[in-house]
Amino acid sequence: MGQATPFKPIALVVEDEALQREYLTTLLEESEMGVIQCESAEAALRVLDKMGGCVSLMFTDVNLAGRMDGLELARFAKANFPNIHVIVTSGTPRAGLPEGAKFLSKPWRALDVLREAERSMAG
Repeated sequence: MGQATPFKPIALVVEDEALQREYLTTLLEESEMGVIQCESAEAALRVLDKMGGCVSLMFTDVNLAGRMDGLELARFAKANFPNIHVIVTSGTPRAGLPEGAKFLSKPWRALDVLREAERSMAG
């Protein structure tokens, strides 16, 4: 008999800087997460629309290409998918985070990202 494949948590990384996006993706993949990358909030909305209930973690920068910023995206994600673990990052502290979202100031440490990824997988 074959064994069932274990569920692999999915992270959505929303960052318009390619190097940051790739670095985050590598970190999260090393923590056994599947990763979907987006460079704009609009692209992330399309992903959330199709599979938001399957996304465990969303990591978004505040400043993104396009008309919507990361704070608006974070509020949308928490309002529509309350179980999603949301991390918002920026070089300057931000007000207006949705309830339950975590803020990581840039430059963030890899260990802090990995801790948050573990929290998202734990519950």
